[in-house]
Amino acid sequence: MERKNFLKSLMVGAVSSSVLVQACQKESADASTGSATTGTTTSSSGTSSSCTVAPTETEGPFPTKVPASYIRSDITDGRTGYKMTVNIVITNSNNSCNALANAMVDIWHCDSEGNYSEYGGSGMQATNYTTVHFLRGRQTTNSSGAVAFTSIFPGWYSGRATHIHVHVYNSSGTSLKVTQIAFPEGTGTALSIVNGYNKGMTGYITNANDNVFSDGYSTELASVSGNKTDGFVLNITLAVPA
Repeated sequence: MERKNFLKSLMVGAVSSSVLVQACQKESADASTGSATTGTTTSSSGTSSSCTVAPTETEGPFPTKVPASYIRSDITDGRTGYKMTVNIVITNSNNSCNALANAMVDIWHCDSEGNYSEYGGSGMQATNYTTVHFLRGRQTTNSSGAVAFTSIFPGWYSGRATHIHVHVYNSSGTSLKVTQIAFPEGTGTALSIVNGYNKGMTGYITNANDNVFSDGYSTELASVSGNKTDGFVLNITLAVPA
């Protein structure tokens, strides 16, 4: 599937769900350089001679407006849902995928109903959450390249499979990678256990049909385990060029 630039996909005054789908499509360029970034020796799958680089995805249409304000490990901000621990390890694709310490990792995702904080009151999201900041946060990786967030299991919204946004910066604040995390699907998975909360799964778009993940998501697919009582645990390792 051809990657499209997010900014070009948005039409002034557009309010239809089809615009939201276009707005979430892949970007072809790395956020920090404006050019495709896939490691030392690249292939169409994004594989380098040392390791596999996380693909670049769009930040929008609901990126954190002031990410530096949200240095915290617990990002729930009172949002209800099944507890989920998000464990992310960042590695350096330019250094044989060794752990990348002191990187800044931003994450954000929708709540159980499919809504984002900091946005709303428009055709893209009717519920107005412009004055709150739930399910957004950033942390610095430790010597093992790891960060851990306390959150809730994300819901879903029209046109997208369940996902988490990730933006990685180096210690100087330079953007290294904007990407997204996909969730396993099928019987017995955490996604099937949560079953879309009260919303259910009618009309849900699978990873294979999602306009961000449909051209391949193997390097973005997390492992997710757990249950409704004890909560869920998500684990993923993402390689970025640093």
